[in-house]
Amino acid sequence: MKFLYLFILAAAVSHGAIAQTPDENASQFIFLPPGLQFAPLKANIQEPRVGVFKFLDASEMKVDIGNAIDVFGLDLPASNVKFRVGIDFMAYAFTTGAQGLRLQIDAVDGFFGGNLSVSKDYGNHQLEGRLRILHQSAHLVDGHYVESTNSWIDNRRPIPFTRDFGELTVAHDVEQSFWRTRYYAGTAYATLVRPNAIERLSYLAGLEASTDKILGTISGLPTNIFVAYQIDIRGTPTYASTHQIQLGCKFGKWYEKGPTIYLGYYTGQHMFAEYYDERITTIGAGFTMDWD
Repeated sequence: MKFLYLFILAAAVSHGAIAQTPDENASQFIFLPPGLQFAPLKANIQEPRVGVFKFLDASEMKVDIGNAIDVFGLDLPASNVKFRVGIDFMAYAFTTGAQGLRLQIDAVDGFFGGNLSVSKDYGNHQLEGRLRILHQSAHLVDGHYVESTNSWIDNRRPIPFTRDFGELTVAHDVEQSFWRTRYYAGTAYATLVRPNAIERLSYLAGLEASTDKILGTISGLPTNIFVAYQIDIRGTPTYASTHQIQLGCKFGKWYEKGPTIYLGYYTGQHMFAEYYDERITTIGAGFTMDWD
């Protein structure tokens, strides 16, 4: 009888050990997955980042403060599919000069919301998609106001700009022996927009190409030369195109943390929503810092 009890006990322990062996193809829920599944688009001005873009032909500057974090993840190893749910908080400010050590902040655009992203890995390339649900508001601030005359510069007063929108972007990321490329296209629809003259539908498309085969490494980390381009088509109220091109260098792995320096050319609708009815053309130099 003792041997029977020992046999039953051993069988139970063995069965428990087998049952607890992880299945490599089993789905996995992840809290706070590392990195970002859908990296911010380089040439899209409405992305969370930390950095500055200085106009070289004027005193103006665009200052970005923001970040995106993937909070929840679901991995399906059997199909090489990953889902991520994240949050986005960002703002960028329009500086027109300085008084002493104080920057003159003319306008601010703020965004907050969340995103759902999905990717499917095919080895040397992957398909990606991102759906963002964001609230945008825009403001003129004290740098646009002249206290000595109690008036707004150029007699342009603040407008109640608000935009609640969903944006869907689909991308194809291809890693080759020399170049890595990502091309994408997307559309956005605003459920609420003020002023009413702004069209609810907008469109975007772009391309990024980078290589770490030219400049070598720094402290064992790659140095990436890249070019990025994006076109936006928005109605304010007439539909027109906006273009941005960047040529620069990213220090560190392409989709991981590290500083970026670049030259940029921008032409089209003004970067700041309080000036949505104006168009600008400028050349500038930028610096950003990417986080894991």
